[in-house]
Amino acid sequence: MIRDVVVHIHNEQPLLADLYALPTASDACLVCTNLRTMNGKRPVFVDRAESLFLFPLGHIRFVEIPPASIDAHEAALPRSAAGAAADEGAVDLGVALAAAGEATGGVAEAGPELEDELEIDEDFLRRVRDI
Repeated sequence: MIRDVVVHIHNEQPLLADLYALPTASDACLVCTNLRTMNGKRPVFVDRAESLFLFPLGHIRFVEIPPASIDAHEAALPRSAAGAAADEGAVDLGVALAAAGEATGGVAEAGPELEDELEIDEDFLRRVRDI
């Protein structure tokens, strides 16, 4: 179980959920359980938070998975299941992120020096507020 995943649905507030497995490219829906709002309360459209929920991927903007949840999920897998998942072609998230960082020249690994370079353009903010 991958716990505390943030599901961002189109035109809705994000929701916290628990996933049974990482979504794959062949999935049509995101299967999750323990659905709750970001403050931990039951959403108004849910009768029982422990139910099984299927969200069509067409309605999901993105899924935010904390690295600690991935590590806990991989640690809970039996060694034989982890090997079988690797044999089936499952993508190791850490390897994928490292490859993305290498392919983009390290942009995926944004450090403090990149954050220091970002400045708020006050003129732009003023124009946005005036609209």
